[in-house]
Amino acid sequence: MTTWGRLLPNPRLMPDRERNMMSWERLVSDKRFGLEDYHDPRRGSRTDFQRDFDRLVFSSPFRRLQNKTQVFPLPGSIFVHNRLTHSLEVASVGRSMANEVVSLIMPRHQGTASAKALESIGDIVAAGCLAHDMGNPPFGHSGEKAIATFFSEGEGAFLKERLTPAQWADLVNFEGNANALRVLTHQFQGRRSGGFAMTYSMLASIVKYPYSSGLSGDKGKFGFFTTEAETYRRIADELGIPRLEAPAGESRYARHPLVYIVEAADDICYEVMDLEDAHKLKIVGSDEIIGLFLSFLPEQRKERSIEIMGRFDDPNEKIAYLRSGVIGELVTACARVFADNEEAILAGEFRGRLLGHAPERLRQAYERCNDMSWAKIYRAREVVDVELAGNRIISFLLEKLVHAVCNPDLNYSRLLLSQVPAQYDVSSADLFTKLQGVVDHVSAMTDVYALDLFRKLNGMSLPAV
Repeated sequence: MTTWGRLLPNPRLMPDRERNMMSWERLVSDKRFGLEDYHDPRRGSRTDFQRDFDRLVFSSPFRRLQNKTQVFPLPGSIFVHNRLTHSLEVASVGRSMANEVVSLIMPRHQGTASAKALESIGDIVAAGCLAHDMGNPPFGHSGEKAIATFFSEGEGAFLKERLTPAQWADLVNFEGNANALRVLTHQFQGRRSGGFAMTYSMLASIVKYPYSSGLSGDKGKFGFFTTEAETYRRIADELGIPRLEAPAGESRYARHPLVYIVEAADDICYEVMDLEDAHKLKIVGSDEIIGLFLSFLPEQRKERSIEIMGRFDDPNEKIAYLRSGVIGELVTACARVFADNEEAILAGEFRGRLLGHAPERLRQAYERCNDMSWAKIYRAREVVDVELAGNRIISFLLEKLVHAVCNPDLNYSRLLLSQVPAQYDVSSADLFTKLQGVVDHVSAMTDVYALDLFRKLNGMSLPAV
């Protein structure tokens, strides 16, 4: 008999699968991180999860995403996606997918404690999608690599002997996903305990790689820095997310089920919208994009789409029309995969991404898009130029700031550190805390701010008088 997440009375007598089974009534919690002892009993027109969403929209870190590169250079005459517009679209797709999941699985939970909890997952996922890129540095994913390689192979390599292996692993595998959890939960100087004080469920929904940096492997992916390991343990324990086997000194957990939906929404948006942006920038031709998008559709719908596209001439309009159909197909397929594998997901046994289990037609179409992206987009001159410039800018800023925190008594160091926002603890007696303060500062910068600071420190520009 399927338990769908109900815990049995005596965990010691349960087989591992039953002991690890997560339950919706526990996974969906409106307890706020940092405000565990305070709960406002008022019930207005918004739920706590809707408040999460609104709190993110009005925050400075979210607003700064409008000036952070997604893939292509920030727009001149042609507007392409930045981190903010991408996050808004992911939130829209994620909410739709979560609501579709609820419609599919709710019949199995009617009359149980899980039914009420499921009503909130659309709002939790939407907030998680808004927040998923808030830890990303300037200049796209190349910014993450620039921070990591500054320590692993750049001027910061000398610090290895002065840090613990876990601290060093955090730096040489710097990961925007782990940094998002830090941005949302860390008590920066002068700020309140609990950071953004978000709900436990929303925080868990963004941790795609729920393990420590020592387990990051070749891809350098992990979910929380050493300083946030205890934070994630508290979240996991509260929500009933099981801890999995890991080498001594490392931490590994099962994923919160809603991570799969946030991840799928992100995968769908970046792949589809990168292609649409590439078309607008004339990197990829109209016929190529139309052919790729049509391959997602079943035959009957494909014929209908071709007939409708014949009614207008603007290629951008045709691609926008097809894009909406592609996203709809993928959302429906991913929701079905989640529903069909709900028990395995709750048991922490599901492997891979939702898209990887979609029908073959969709998987093949998605792979063709991915191949096109790597062949013509991610190595396009415009994109590589941003990566090269971003790497140089971030490496330079880190070099100057790290030198300053390691030699704070020098005159130049005092001048430079005086310009670092007070929330970043670059004056700590602890070296790793100072280094994290530097990385916090650099990763929070927008592309434009980082470029401006680079120019000023190189003497190429002066403040306007």
